[in-house]
Amino acid sequence: MEWDWNFVWEIMPTLIEGVKITILATLLGSVLAAMVGLAIALARRSPNKGLSRSVGFLAEFIRGTPLLVQLYFIFYVLPDIGILLPPLVAGVIGLGLHYGTYTAEVYRAGIDNVPRGQWEAAKACNLNARQTWTHIIVPQAIPPMIPALANYFIAMFKETPLLSAITVLELMNQAKSVANTYYRYVEPMTLVGAFFLVISLFSVVLLRWLERRYGRIEK
Repeated sequence: MEWDWNFVWEIMPTLIEGVKITILATLLGSVLAAMVGLAIALARRSPNKGLSRSVGFLAEFIRGTPLLVQLYFIFYVLPDIGILLPPLVAGVIGLGLHYGTYTAEVYRAGIDNVPRGQWEAAKACNLNARQTWTHIIVPQAIPPMIPALANYFIAMFKETPLLSAITVLELMNQAKSVANTYYRYVEPMTLVGAFFLVISLFSVVLLRWLERRYGRIEK
């Protein structure tokens, strides 16, 4: 089958709409994952053993099951108990919860990486818990987290084609729709790969900039 540039320009607006949804789902999912991960990390550090173990078990359960299964459960099973979510909302929640369990480990490692002496110094200076976290712990914990967090967000971006399984009109779903309508698969699928490659490369460049700007990089 020959490459048809006229067909490419014809379907490009449809694919661009899919790109917008893909990027939106990734950004919203990333924000949710960052918040969920922080909540899990703090809960697992709680002196309340019941809370810590319950949250730990839930996080391991989510991390140990496939994202696609979780998306099906959120979108197709929850309506049976009266929870009906729009496709994009269900997809964002699925991405956020799934990757939140991974970012929780990044937060945990970053917090644990802060020397014990810093906690003791904050206590010796009579800093309260909020001041300790805000002025001492967080500024030291965040820089080493940046590469790992950014890598998970890039991985999330490349997982968005799974959202087509719950009817989200992201890039892959739009491409399949076009391909099935015109019975031409070379151009749509090639363009999907090109879009993902270009955006992933841009994300890597941004990651490197963040590492140089905020991270601790060994030379």
